[in-house]
Amino acid sequence: MTDKIMTQAVEAAVPSLQCLKKPCRRILVVEDDRNIRQINAMVLNHSGYEVDTAEDGNAGWKALHAVRHAPDCYDLLITDHNMPGLTGVALVKKLRDVRMMLPVIMATGTLPSEDFFTRYPWFQPAAVLMKPYTIKELLGMVEAVLHKINGAHVQIAPPANRQCRPSAVGLQP
Repeated sequence: MTDKIMTQAVEAAVPSLQCLKKPCRRILVVEDDRNIRQINAMVLNHSGYEVDTAEDGNAGWKALHAVRHAPDCYDLLITDHNMPGLTGVALVKKLRDVRMMLPVIMATGTLPSEDFFTRYPWFQPAAVLMKPYTIKELLGMVEAVLHKINGAHVQIAPPANRQCRPSAVGLQP
């Protein structure tokens, strides 16, 4: 898919929100599939978010580590799980090891086993977005996570049903 066709498709599918009545949020998208990474970035940009991208977990870690003490650091991380080198789960582990409690949306085609969440409580994704997902599902999940995290304390828990598409994790009312 050419960049021009991709841009036209995104512009047709996404109403531009332009951060009306809310501060802009900065999001890092970590995805090894170039097309998914570009589409996600375009969709989020057209919806008024500031977006940076990284092509794998190692590049994502470098970006996160570089801004970790900056006043304009990221508000949200959206990461794939199955990537060469540093996986999404390993990236989240590195974040938690340095006490970065950045909210994470794990966008993946496969989830770890249910006991993974109890064995590794550090994982704590704010949400899990199952692939394939739509633009509407992506934007809805981003809005839900940022709204809940912005508004109050968020309890983070494993997904209740690993088979549901896309399921929010721990977004308690």
